[in-house]
Amino acid sequence: MSSEVPTTPAAPTPAHGAGAGRFLRGAARVLAAAGLAVDAYLHAHLAGQYDAVTADISQGTLFRIEAGMAALAALLVLVWRRWPSDLFAWAVATGGVALLLIYRYADIGAWGPFPNMYEPVWFGEKRAAVVAQAVAMVATVYLLLFRPPRTRDGHLH
Repeated sequence: MSSEVPTTPAAPTPAHGAGAGRFLRGAARVLAAAGLAVDAYLHAHLAGQYDAVTADISQGTLFRIEAGMAALAALLVLVWRRWPSDLFAWAVATGGVALLLIYRYADIGAWGPFPNMYEPVWFGEKRAAVVAQAVAMVATVYLLLFRPPRTRDGHLH
């Protein structure tokens, strides 16, 4: 019989855990920015094709607004690494996915200044946009849920 007390495996050292967390957050930022950049490109590229779909504002104009917001969100999520930029990026990506799916599957008609944007078909750019937005949405959810710990003086670990 041995008198040794069984021990549990040691927890990862803070340096190891912090490095893995930093890598995952960096990867999430790159994925979010890439998804948003693809979203921005596709909306800017397609905007002219939707200028004829109009009410007080054209669908092409809305596509240009989406392109600008997605480009800004991509830049912010990479450069200003704070929760407000992550939240803005999440909102742009999630709003894009939601609107794309709504107007793909539901004919809600024109409402207010917005035209009827119902388009019940899938095509390459639409598929690419929904995948890019979904990737950005999942990546920003990770960024929002797994915030790095702060020290007592407010700095990140």
